Amino acid sequence: MELSCSVGGSTAAPPGPGPGPSGPIPAPSVPPPMEGEDYESLPSGASLGTHMLAGAVAGIMEHTVMYPVDSVKTRMQSLQPDPKAQYRSVYEALKKMVLTEGFWRPLRGINVTMLGAGPAHALYFACYEKMKKSLSDTIQHGGNSHLANGIAGSAATLLHDAVMNPAEVVKQRMQMFNSPYKSVWQCVRTVQKTEGFAAFYRSYTTQLTMNVPFQAIHFITYEFMQERVNPRREYHPLSHVCSGAVAGAVAAAATTPLDVCKTLLNTQENTALSSLNITGHLSGMANAFRTVYRLGGIAGYFRGVQARVIYQIPSTAIAWSVYEFFKYFLTKHKLEKRTSL
Repeated sequence: MELSCSVGGSTAAPPGPGPGPSGPIPAPSVPPPMEGEDYESLPSGASLGTHMLAGAVAGIMEHTVMYPVDSVKTRMQSLQPDPKAQYRSVYEALKKMVLTEGFWRPLRGINVTMLGAGPAHALYFACYEKMKKSLSDTIQHGGNSHLANGIAGSAATLLHDAVMNPAEVVKQRMQMFNSPYKSVWQCVRTVQKTEGFAAFYRSYTTQLTMNVPFQAIHFITYEFMQERVNPRREYHPLSHVCSGAVAGAVAAAATTPLDVCKTLLNTQENTALSSLNITGHLSGMANAFRTVYRLGGIAGYFRGVQARVIYQIPSTAIAWSVYEFFKYFLTKHKLEKRTSL
């Protein structure tokens, strides 16, 4: 993902005899900017805050623009849904939710998602960029290394999920059909009081088990696509959108079984658990896998795959295009300031 943003300018003339003593005194030359300035890792000396700002904006945009589809995905992953909440397609689900539950129902829980997505993605992209550069320098001496991209993406996920997991728990409980919670704050207080603080991280290991391969596949696919559609590694919005969309679709489809298990752990779906005489709270990835299989067989692991892929394609495309634009804009501004000195 090493895209270059060179600032054009005439190169210095080769050394030669200058004007004589009586000739004009040449104006002091301004050193040209470094050739092939890497806009993605930003100019030397740039603060980490630049990556964090770009990442935070990209994360909020990614999660909010497609939020209604995310609400549908959560419901379609329900293992024993209420007869009134059974849907055959994403469009049917959205239409039914709006008509029977109100226009704003698909957006329920979006506020807590925005609160979590900003800081989570700020840490996520900052960690990814720093680790990717360090590992690429070590593994391939500054070249683009798919191994470095995968490792950096996986490590960044640890920070992202530590911040985002509590927001995911509250969000998914707000999204469920007939959710008993009237507000985000009521949901937080009720969960903490009845299930303890650990409930906000009950699905953390499953989330990591899902997101580490998701992000590894995601970043490797994105970098691979960039090498094919944008070999010169320039800022090119369409290439970022296309690469992000393909990366999101591939990673989402491959990790859907883990996402179904995560949803079960987050929502603690009462109807499904009571049908198997499971008392108390379900915890642990292995228990979630067994429960999903007992309730839905192999097909149960792919519930909501259509909604998940439909959600991830534009979401990932939005995240990458917004992130790349902010980095390009901020870096271009820094390069212009450097050349004006």
